[in-house]
Amino acid sequence: MKNIEKILQFIIEVEQLKNVYRKTMPVGLDRFENSAEHSWHVCLLALLLKDFSNEDVDIDRVIRMLLIHDLGEIEAGDKIIYFSETPEQKSTEEEAVKQLFQNLSEHDADEYVELWREFETGKSADSKYAKAIDRIPPVLHNLYGAGNSWRENNISKDKVFAVNSRIGEGSSEVWKVLREKLNKAVEDGLLT
Repeated sequence: MKNIEKILQFIIEVEQLKNVYRKTMPVGLDRFENSAEHSWHVCLLALLLKDFSNEDVDIDRVIRMLLIHDLGEIEAGDKIIYFSETPEQKSTEEEAVKQLFQNLSEHDADEYVELWREFETGKSADSKYAKAIDRIPPVLHNLYGAGNSWRENNISKDKVFAVNSRIGEGSSEVWKVLREKLNKAVEDGLLT
């Protein structure tokens, strides 16, 4: 019973992720996406695109990574990916993740913190794929949303291509399709 109580308390605490707003608007909506919505979206996308991963991945681990990868934003907030992340920001996120998970059993806490670190490091096949998938929704939001966050934050096409090229590290096939869409956005003046 005690473990159930801990899990329920954890779930109540992570509700705060629904109040962390990102810098892109979901397609067709006139509001910013929250980080909890983003987590759901990337999990679904990872499942649907798994056959296009460059390497064999354990989709269960990938989805678990994607479900927890932004929990540190409860304390650190969401930062736009096109600007440099600072070591202080990452440290704040890691401390927030550790704090959240300490309410679970020690075994679960250790497992999830290590999974979060694996995502952040981006060296394993699972984390490369997860990090690639994490980049896709913001690109789609901009491509199908008049480039709203690119324009609003004065993001250059060079920066968009450079940052999002890491999609190719997880799925070269998906990056090829998105790169074509980005090139079309440049031609159409959506991305300058």
